[in-house]
Amino acid sequence: MANEPLPQFLSSVRLKYVKLGYQYLVNHIMTLLLIPVIIAISIELARVGPDEILSLVRFLYDLDLIYMMSSVFLVIIAGTVYFMSRPRPVYLVDYACFRPPPNFRVPFSTFLEHARLVPQFDERTVRFQVRILERSGLGEETCLPPANHYIPPTCSMEAARGEAELVIFSAIDELLNKTGLVIDLRRRRVFRYIYRWHRHQLRGAILAL
Repeated sequence: MANEPLPQFLSSVRLKYVKLGYQYLVNHIMTLLLIPVIIAISIELARVGPDEILSLVRFLYDLDLIYMMSSVFLVIIAGTVYFMSRPRPVYLVDYACFRPPPNFRVPFSTFLEHARLVPQFDERTVRFQVRILERSGLGEETCLPPANHYIPPTCSMEAARGEAELVIFSAIDELLNKTGLVIDLRRRRVFRYIYRWHRHQLRGAILAL
């Protein structure tokens, strides 16, 4: 064990910067493509004289109407694609954290008592868990979900869903109370990136909470 080489953190750091660079490139691809075109047009306009610019304007004026409309339509499409592909701004209005009730608290004595009552844990395993707990930095106010208070713990999809509902809905309720937002009940579209429940009936314009 002592002769094992240390993990190569340098490669992971480099990979992180590669991912950040790729993300920046994707988010600003239209801008990066338009910059050389704008520079080339600016250089060309700086080289020509007023007479050549006037002749170019007359040439564009003499073009067919259909050709002009097609060019304007293409410019509008390019501008629309550019503005739609830009990353949307994210505004932090307020935040809320879930604070569990006092009956969710699990002090060290309760954890030790429950660990000794679990038939799958022997005394050696319990001592090991206690050492890990003492070095983990967790305090006496640490809380666990209701499913972990049973002996043995209740591991089921219903318990997991109840835990998720408790945390998410409590945080959203507190956030709505702090911000004073009024929910539009006329539109029943739910928000994205969270469970698709109609509890809060938020508008479709809300991306995440």
